[in-house]
Amino acid sequence: MGDHVSKRLKLLSAADGDMEERSFPNPYPDWDQRVAASGSEEEEDGDASEPLDASGKVSAAFQKKVQNKITDLLQQMEEGLKTADPHDFSTYTGWTGIALLYLQLHRVSSETSHLQRALDYVKRSLRNLNGRKVTFLCGDAGPLAVGAVVYHRLKNTEDSKECITKLLQLQRAVLSLDSDVPDELLYGRVGYLFALLYVNKEIGGDTVDEGSISKVVSTIMESGKNLSAEQKKMERCPLLYEWHRKQYVGAAHGLAGIYYMLMQPGARVDADLLSDVVRPSVDYVRHKRFRSGNYPSSLSNESDRLIHWCHGAPGVVPMLLMAYKVFKEDKYLKDAVDCGEVIWQRGLLRKGYGICHGTAGNGYAFLSLYRLTQDKKYLYRACKFAEWCLEYGTHGCRIPDRPYSLFEGMAGAIHYLSEMAMPGDSCFPAFEL
Repeated sequence: MGDHVSKRLKLLSAADGDMEERSFPNPYPDWDQRVAASGSEEEEDGDASEPLDASGKVSAAFQKKVQNKITDLLQQMEEGLKTADPHDFSTYTGWTGIALLYLQLHRVSSETSHLQRALDYVKRSLRNLNGRKVTFLCGDAGPLAVGAVVYHRLKNTEDSKECITKLLQLQRAVLSLDSDVPDELLYGRVGYLFALLYVNKEIGGDTVDEGSISKVVSTIMESGKNLSAEQKKMERCPLLYEWHRKQYVGAAHGLAGIYYMLMQPGARVDADLLSDVVRPSVDYVRHKRFRSGNYPSSLSNESDRLIHWCHGAPGVVPMLLMAYKVFKEDKYLKDAVDCGEVIWQRGLLRKGYGICHGTAGNGYAFLSLYRLTQDKKYLYRACKFAEWCLEYGTHGCRIPDRPYSLFEGMAGAIHYLSEMAMPGDSCFPAFEL
């Protein structure tokens, strides 16, 4: 008995050590503690260390601080990009990601120069398409969808339509269940579906016809049912997906990203199918969560280690909030709130400031919770994670392989910081709609 207990204690302390290795202790008082400490929610609007003003909005002083840092980081990024891979056209680590950042900066500032920069970068991407991958994040669909939107904003209808025509031509590979295209967001069918939904959101609801979307959705559903039947899980999880023979949970390669996209209003999945097929699948994932509120990286993994958008609670939050909106059941919101707690505790990552597996990506979970609940606590927490990013490069984090890119590096942190201008309209790039 003594040996068993001592082994268990060793395992627990190893797990604690691993958590410390992966994240920094959160140095910030939480919203409630801050209120208790001050004795009031009323703060001076001019105090930049206090991100929210008396009305619960992001304060002018904090906004200014963020804006100054964005200007500084943009200069660093532009300088750094001079040595980036000239052929990487992807949204994830390449030129399309930078174009998407400038589209976002144009959205929050209306500065024409940002739209022009978006055009410069997306043109660079469109010259490098290779036809090998189909997704928004890592394939041709990203540059084509972003190109369509940039040209539309610039009132260049002809080039916008040409991008959409080419985007729809990618369907053939996506619709074949015999192809080697997986289903997940990063490299798979859901990544292509996002591109179609993104174009409709940004340009207009019927830019991509309903039939094209419906065919992609049907193929994703059929693929999920096939694997579920093969694994004999139809009762418990009617839609099952895997990538590289692992049933991942998170947003990038896993079930959370797929279910989230299938629940999008733009995907137009029949209400009965949502209720009978998607809902039990979401519940199956819910039952895999750890007591901490975090989620495993894959269904077979029992290690509570990763708090990233790509693996863990941050990427599961949008799925849970969408399930709450669609099915109107409090359990989904409660689970999302629990995710928020573990992200607040363990979300300042040593891996860096990026959005795929960094602090900025984790901050987006608070913005998602804020948009749905309007609870000032989540806006405060989002601001505190932004505050961490304001000290970019000073914490001793790991430097990513593509240090200036949207999903791994500086561009992603800038994208997150820019959301502080209009947090009620925030949107995790290449994922939320």
